Amino acid sequence: MTSRREARRAAVFMLFQWDVTGRPLGSLFEGDVDPFTRDLAEGVAKRAQELDARLTAAAIGWPADRLGAVERNVLRVALFELDRGEPPTEVVIDEAVRLTKRYASDEAARLVNGILGRIAREAA
Repeated sequence: MTSRREARRAAVFMLFQWDVTGRPLGSLFEGDVDPFTRDLAEGVAKRAQELDARLTAAAIGWPADRLGAVERNVLRVALFELDRGEPPTEVVIDEAVRLTKRYASDEAARLVNGILGRIAREAA
């Protein structure tokens, strides 16, 4: 069984590939895919346009299509999880920031933190 952190990372990688290549998401599943990873990736892909519209609204002056593919997909996964109400908001934001720092940059992580923080405050 894969940890939730590893599953999120795998979902972001799949969504990144889906986003930049335009290939069907199902064609990117290789081998045994953790059910949580599959659930996240498929859920985000189905709702990508809606999630992007919400991210664009929260990232004042910074449309989702201008974000880097890593940041955009980290944000999509995080917003999808926030909508589900689990794990706690702080965990979702922390995981998103960690992934962004690791695979993008500290500056991108600050942007991700700011967008998710705004979304969380508005939802409260």
